Amino acid sequence: MKGKEKIKESIRKNYSKVAIKGSSGGCCSGGCSCNGEPIDIYNTTVNIGYTEEDLATAPVDSNMGLGCGNPIAIANLKEGETVLDLGCGGGFDCFLASTRVGDTGHVIGVDMTPEMIQLARKNAEEGGYTNVEFRLGEIEHLPVADESVDVIISNCVINLSLDKESVFKEAYRVLKPGGRLSISDVVATAELPNEIKQDLNMITGCIAGAEYVENIRKMMDKAGFKDIKLTPKDNGKEIIKSWVPNRNIEDYVIPYIIEATK
Repeated sequence: MKGKEKIKESIRKNYSKVAIKGSSGGCCSGGCSCNGEPIDIYNTTVNIGYTEEDLATAPVDSNMGLGCGNPIAIANLKEGETVLDLGCGGGFDCFLASTRVGDTGHVIGVDMTPEMIQLARKNAEEGGYTNVEFRLGEIEHLPVADESVDVIISNCVINLSLDKESVFKEAYRVLKPGGRLSISDVVATAELPNEIKQDLNMITGCIAGAEYVENIRKMMDKAGFKDIKLTPKDNGKEIIKSWVPNRNIEDYVIPYIIEATK
């Protein structure tokens, strides 16, 4: 347990630094690659699936290039729905969701990093968003009521959890009957070498914590989800290669779109 708490604290500290830097970015997959090379957040965000309109719509400081896909593109959000974002960061996906659910809808962002919540709240206030709120909490223990959410989104966060089974159980708990899960995450397609699994930078950088794809399916099925779909992103290898050049990490992990219903 001490080892897990140490890892969790390292993850929290890493994303605290990212939040403080804001849209200037941080490591990994936001602001610089895992080997320390700078990356362009605008091009990175477009490459993982967002449009120029998305970038123009959300507050600039909410987008730090932290993602591996675009869950909003697959969520099919409707006016009046309640949306929950697991690991909301600076609120980028929350703000995009808020425009789709409208004034009668509601968006909740949850993040375990106080600095991220502070940044997201600041972005919401400055942008005049009235249908969005941000709550400090862990995705394994969601500060959200039972059966109160229509749609759950998440972008490259569940891989960071040290208890993914609890994440899916919690997601199932808070979803309304008929609710849906629409997330983007990095999953393992082959056994990761030990030197990668034990590399703390690779853990905080959304690589080493990736769970094997069929294990994800089993966890979701055990939690109660139906209509489970796990689909690799077409440019997934390109995305991973941009994070970690020259190490062939893309042979072991790749971004997937993960969908299911309650």
